[in-house]
Amino acid sequence: MPSFIIQGGHRLSGEITPQGAKNEALQVLCATLLTSDPVRIKNIPDISDVNNQISLLQDMGVRVTKNGHEDYTFQADQVDTEYVESEEFLLRCSRSRGSIMFVGPMVARYGRASLAKPGGDKIGRRRLDTHFLGIQKLGATFVHDEENGVFHIKASQLRGTYMLLDEASVTGTANIIMASVFAKGVTTIYNAACEPYIQQLCKMLNAMGAQISGIASNLLTIVGVDSLHGAEHSILPDMIEVGSFIGMAAMVGDGIRIKNVGYEQLGIIPDTFRRLGITIEREGDDLFVPRHDHYQIDNFIDGSFMTLSDAPWPGLTPDLLSVLLVVSTQAKGSVLIHQKMFESRLFFVDKLIDMGAQIILCDPHRAVVVGHDHQLTLRPSRMTSPDIRAGIALLIAALSAPGTSRIENVGQIDRGYEDIEARLNALGAKITREE
Repeated sequence: MPSFIIQGGHRLSGEITPQGAKNEALQVLCATLLTSDPVRIKNIPDISDVNNQISLLQDMGVRVTKNGHEDYTFQADQVDTEYVESEEFLLRCSRSRGSIMFVGPMVARYGRASLAKPGGDKIGRRRLDTHFLGIQKLGATFVHDEENGVFHIKASQLRGTYMLLDEASVTGTANIIMASVFAKGVTTIYNAACEPYIQQLCKMLNAMGAQISGIASNLLTIVGVDSLHGAEHSILPDMIEVGSFIGMAAMVGDGIRIKNVGYEQLGIIPDTFRRLGITIEREGDDLFVPRHDHYQIDNFIDGSFMTLSDAPWPGLTPDLLSVLLVVSTQAKGSVLIHQKMFESRLFFVDKLIDMGAQIILCDPHRAVVVGHDHQLTLRPSRMTSPDIRAGIALLIAALSAPGTSRIENVGQIDRGYEDIEARLNALGAKITREE
């Protein structure tokens, strides 16, 4: 795995544009399996997780045409259903979390799918029950091959029904939506995830001829159709990258403009950073973050201790808690970071403590950060990136620490951030990749 060598302590300035949203891309790529017509998708991020998904589609028999930078056309008119159930394909899928979303479209269009336990970030349990229970309610049957760790799903005809999801799972909701578009009758999904990624998936499917209503709410109604046709779709800017750049600008920026952020889809992300005392100026669809020599954490209105916690949309996305935690280390004041949705995502804080951060890890879900107010800078260190979001948080920490830091296993960062060292070096960072 490659490493980053970071010369910290340099102030960054200039403009940076976020990539297309990774989590949206993984969903809409799978949706191309629902039609034999060409589907054109623009603003696809050039990152390893997405590129692996495209490679899997090609191996399934989907014809992929690159029209230009981050602009592809997909045509699933010759899908090899036997290969999709092969040991080789299942092994490849087991290394990718996004592969689970092949199940919905494959069952809907071809009546069967197979699934090995998918990979992805090691951030605690990420159960699959919501996916299985939802598709089961549509009439599919499941057989678990325990010896090989594979699920086989079959359905001669999916039928619409009412379902109340046991959790507002984003990928679970996406899978059930894609399975439902061909289900006979009406499907109602309550407690559906309603993240912008899900909204975009529904809009794309409607452009392809689906009948989905309730978009942006947690109550979706899907009227089954016989077939879908081709369409064009453009992926939103990645709100996790936008949040990462806000945090980076606050910690080490000398005035950074974040271009074309898709502000209306950012939800409470900007206001959450403002609660840490960070000034964010909106100019059209751009955000400008000025230099911060000091920023002070708010208290709640009654004077009580500030707590930042994640929640399903429109709550705060869990993907940004790692960045918010790092940014808090140089704020004035204290904050409790409460990671409710994943149980191992805070386990990277020991690396920040080694760098001099004042953090108390209370349990797997909660950490108290006592800010340095820039009176003490973080120390350079050697560390390993455990997952995508912790990786970018550690990179921000290293950029703020005068001296030389090394981050190993940065392939994890590559999974979610496109050409990150070149883009940050253009702002004045000193990052070298060592293979």
